[in-house]
Formats: sequence, C-alpha cells, structure tokens
Amino acid sequence: MNKLYLFLFGIMSFAACKQQSTTTEQDNNTTTQNSPKATPDWFKNANVYEVNLRQYTPEGTFKAFEAHLPRLKKMGVDILWFMPITPISELKRKGTLGSYYAVKDFKGLNPEHGTAEDFKHLVKAIHDAGMYVMLDFVPNHSGWDNKLITEKPDWYTKNAKGEITDPIDPSTGKSWGWTDVADFNYDNKELWAYMTEVLKFWIEEYDVDGYRCDVAHGVPIEFWKEIIPEVRKNKSIVMLAEAEGANLHEAGFDVTYAWEFHHAMNEMAKGKKDISFIDEYLKKNAAEYPANATRMYFTSNHDENSWNGTEYERMGDAHKAFAVMSATLDGTPLVYSGQEAALSRRLEFFEKDVIEWTSLPMEDFYTKLLALKKRNTSLMNASDKNTLQRHKTNNEEVFYAYRRMKDANNEIFVALNLSDKKQTLKVLDLEAVDYTNVFTGEKFTIKDKNAIEMEAWGYLVLEK
Repeated sequence: MNKLYLFLFGIMSFAACKQQSTTTEQDNNTTTQNSPKATPDWFKNANVYEVNLRQYTPEGTFKAFEAHLPRLKKMGVDILWFMPITPISELKRKGTLGSYYAVKDFKGLNPEHGTAEDFKHLVKAIHDAGMYVMLDFVPNHSGWDNKLITEKPDWYTKNAKGEITDPIDPSTGKSWGWTDVADFNYDNKELWAYMTEVLKFWIEEYDVDGYRCDVAHGVPIEFWKEIIPEVRKNKSIVMLAEAEGANLHEAGFDVTYAWEFHHAMNEMAKGKKDISFIDEYLKKNAAEYPANATRMYFTSNHDENSWNGTEYERMGDAHKAFAVMSATLDGTPLVYSGQEAALSRRLEFFEKDVIEWTSLPMEDFYTKLLALKKRNTSLMNASDKNTLQRHKTNNEEVFYAYRRMKDANNEIFVALNLSDKKQTLKVLDLEAVDYTNVFTGEKFTIKDKNAIEMEAWGYLVLEK
C-alpha cells in the first residue's frame, strides 16, 4: 500500500470501498482496508495441487512449468502450491542440490528457477487461467548461510554452549535430523515482525494468494494469532498449516493436514487397521474442530513420496479407493506432482529427478474427481451446512458407504469396497434414488437392498 493511498484514505475514507484487488479473486467481504479480510470466496470449492518445481521439467524453471498450465487447468486444478522457491543454502547442504526448505534468503528467488520477472509472468498466467498461487512458507528454521545467522543470531535457538542448533524434537530433546537447517527461537518478538514482513512481501511484490506453512506446529500458536490477521489486511488469502490441531483454525488457518487419517489409510490398505476407524475419526474430527474448519486429505505429497514411498508402495491396489475418499470427505483434496502420470517411484529430494510426462494414465481419474468437487456444492469447503451420512451395508467390515448432501439437487453417494476381494454390496437403508455415475456417465438407481458387484478395492461414485 503506497503513501499516496494512505493519504487519500485519511482524507476521503470512502475511497477504500472502491479499492480492488489486482488478482482474479472474487472477494465480496466488506471489511475496511485496515481490517483483516475473510477467507476468499473462491476457496469454497477449491482443491490443491502441489508443484515440485525442481522435478517438474528438465529445466526446472518458472517458464518451463508455465507450459503445463493449460493441462492443469483442464484437469480442474484450482490452487497451485509451490514448494519453496527461495534460494537454497550451500552450507551444510544435503546432497547435490540441497533441500528447498533450507532457506538462504526469505525474500529471494532461487536463480535455478528463473528471475523475478519470470515468476511475475507465471503468477499472472495462473491468475489469467482462473487459478491461484500458494507459496510454501518456512517459519521454523533457515539455512545455515542465511544472512540472519550473522546479523540476528539472537533469533536462533542455542545449546548450553551458546551454539546455534538444528531443530530439536521437544519430546526427546534430540535432533530431528534436519542438520541442514538452523532452528529459530520465537521468544524473540523481532523475529515475529520479520516473518510478518516476509509474508506481506510476497503478496505485495508477486500477488500470491496464500501460504502453505511448513511445520506450523513448530512455532507458537500466539505467533499465528497475531500475524495472520495482520497479513490479511491487504488481501484475502488462504492459509494452510502443515499440522493438525483445532487451535490452528482458531488462530486463523483455513486448512490443516489430515495426517492421522492419511496414515490410517496406509494401514487400512495393508489390512492392519479396521475400517471402523473412519467413523471414529470423523466423529472425533467433528467434536474437536470448528464447524467450518477444512481438513486436507491426500494419498501422496512430497514428504510421503520421497521418504515413505509412492501411493503404490504404501496402498497398493487400494490407492484409487482412498483417492476417491480423499476427494469426497468433508475437506479439500490434494494432488501431488506426477500422480496424474501414475508416478511409481520415489523422487530424489536433494537431487535432480525429473518426472516423466509422456503418459498420463491417471489424468482422467483425477479430472473427474476434481470436476465433481467444483460443480457439486455438497463438497463445499469451510461449510458447516453440509452433512455426511453413513449408510448401512450387508458387510460393515469391508464396505464403507456414505452420502454428502447440500440440498435436493446437490448430493453424492460413495461406496467403497475396502478389501482385497471381490464383494457384493447391498445398501440396506436407502430407498430408490436416481443418480449419474461420475466415472462412466451412466444413469444408476440404488434400490433398497439391491446387489452391486464391486471389485477388490472397488469404488462407486454417484451424483445427483
């Protein structure tokens, strides 16, 4: 916000009502320019797509990635979350290229990706396509050759010898193993002001639309309570926490990771956890979280892919069924770079390891799921007016069937065979309802107790 505008605001307060965002967002809130803005309206039916820029193209640049925008738009992607695009520290670097999360300069751009003009061009192209930009923000630590190490050493955690340390696990008092980064000490309020400045910088300079906050639970909750309203004064943005906890929503986050549910899906796919966990989890989620809290569900992301394995390793033949569930529970789905290409290997985290795009066998699958979320209001984010109704089946140990309903014209029915054997499904408490099969386009009527043959790890998604 420039000084001239501030001057005019003080003289003619009505001018604030005419101030418009420079992005494609449809922000209908009526708060004043000096008040925090609400979650943007466009988030209500939005999904998230994680961009691993280093591995996305041989060039690994903003310009090269831009060529993929038409394909991603056609697939139904809304929010493009970019893993950190800041310069990577060389001191104590892991591997050849280092970790995106070892930030050398919080306001700089990694020259490997391109220039400031390249990134501005990409952001505008994304906005022109009707999509949005979410940046990865790393508040918990910096790289070891970040200038803050020498200029602001009191901003860092130190051991008994007065030496700056890497992040420590508070439950064990031992290192997490993230030895390529230095841990921040949030007891220093100057650090709070700096990080607020960083978040404002990327909005004002590049017009980004939100942040995915790395290790959000690793900094004080009071920090988020203070800075999120401050950052939102100039623009309505989406805030995603890489953490779980109702207190994060109360602090201003729109979305939190559903980590517990993700890990449970991995276990259910291996037959190590009973599907009764789903009801238990959803009941606990409803009791603990605010009614309008959005959880993010996923079958893969950069952490899971690189360290724990692809969805094919962790879930096997169940990966599609759990992707369907991730896209139709009360939350927002995440798709990771390469999932549409059926990426079946772990991407190197510290090296160049380009995704192959010659074939996209899963693209149609994700396109149909993302389109369903966009057009059917029963899947709306951040809404306490939607309901999920579990339906009784002839075998509760393997079948999980449910409806999401908004009104008489917006409803979906999902049935999953969460077993490795072919099964015959009977829905025992649903009168005749006429639907359309989301994946085949065929008309489908569910009648009370009618038999539906389902393959092992099969899924049925119907829409009204």
